[in-house]
Amino acid sequence: MRVTDPEADGLVLNSAWTNKIALLMMILGIISILFPLFVAVTSILLFGWVFIFAGISQILYALQSRNSGQVVWKTILGLLYLLAGIFLVTNPLEGVIAFTVVLGITIFVQGIIQVSIALQMRRSSLNWEWMLASGIIGIIFGIFVWSNFPLGAAWLIGILIGINLLFDGFWMLTFHSGRRGTLD
Repeated sequence: MRVTDPEADGLVLNSAWTNKIALLMMILGIISILFPLFVAVTSILLFGWVFIFAGISQILYALQSRNSGQVVWKTILGLLYLLAGIFLVTNPLEGVIAFTVVLGITIFVQGIIQVSIALQMRRSSLNWEWMLASGIIGIIFGIFVWSNFPLGAAWLIGILIGINLLFDGFWMLTFHSGRRGTLD
């Protein structure tokens, strides 16, 4: 007989929503693999606009909070956000190269964290190997980004985002289906 802790079941997202999110991640991963340059440039443009709006918001906040001090530093921070956003929106290909550096580090660190979590979860889930595989692939891709930088930056972002989303979606879809319970 399989017995599970009701509180733990509430923490585990084993629902139709989890499956929908996992499938959406997998679909977005496939689109990213098929159209890598489009995804890379689109990502940079999106981040650029986010920085622009963040910069404007920070500058407005700085101007409205004159009585609380540090107006100059708040304004400088807002200008940095704004300038970074303008740079990304006006130079998306150069932004792709800079973003590749950040993405490579992020995927590498995410891979290390996933490997660590998978090794900790190996006793509580039958499908922990998928998270382990996703983490190892993340580590390999992080190293791959650095070994091909900057030549492959333009297409590499889209491909890596796609493969990462595909594997993350896959392990999310399969992880909780193999969850082990305690025997009574």
